[in-house]
Amino acid sequence: MKARITAVVAATVLSAIVTPSFAGDAAAASAKKMFLLKDGGTLYVFEDGKTALEDKFGRAIHLKEGQSLETVDGQKITANGNEVARLDFLLRKGHSNH
Repeated sequence: MKARITAVVAATVLSAIVTPSFAGDAAAASAKKMFLLKDGGTLYVFEDGKTALEDKFGRAIHLKEGQSLETVDGQKITANGNEVARLDFLLRKGHSNH
């Protein structure tokens, strides 16, 4: 019984290490900061100060220059740019069928 438990634990650890990347990993790695928004979305702020918006369904969506967004903790952030194509590319990175 003890050997079986050890095998299950080892398999769980190995699967966590070998698991493929999840959607948004490249986007999160490229972002300087990320803010969770009240509506369930995520605001990405890149190194160059430009921003991009991901909706609660994981899609990159249009963002108006100067648009005010509210974080889950009530902080107001003003959008700087609309990097929708950049974010869309990063969200899809590593998830193609070819």
